[in-house]
Amino acid sequence: MKLTPFHLAIPVKEITTTRDFYRDTLGCTEGRSSDHWVDFDFFGHQLVIHISDNAPGASHNDVDGKAVPVPHFGVVLEWDVFHAFAKAISQKGIEFIIEPYIRFEGLPGEQATMFFLDPSGNALEFKAFKDMDQLFAAE
Repeated sequence: MKLTPFHLAIPVKEITTTRDFYRDTLGCTEGRSSDHWVDFDFFGHQLVIHISDNAPGASHNDVDGKAVPVPHFGVVLEWDVFHAFAKAISQKGIEFIIEPYIRFEGLPGEQATMFFLDPSGNALEFKAFKDMDQLFAAE
């Protein structure tokens, strides 16, 4: 099956700081916008930030002894791209909820992952698989 872009609309507390974060910190290209929403090219997908009173929640799930925020979203990057991206955003002052680390090292499904929040509190996860064919592999 050919992979097609997803569309995701998320609530944000305000436009200016959040727009700057996705555009300047994460490097997303801005598309259409108004005074209460902005479209971004989020690694080939359409992400829309919308002003909303519905702030993200503070729920989490225990994974590998770490508090993984729920809900969260993000993209799977190529292995080398992930590591370069992690270094670049770290140099821009990103505060990680979960620092970049390797899960299942040396095992099927080996992956790099990291979590951080946008200025409105939306949780993002970026990950990469050592072998992309293991993306949906069962144990």
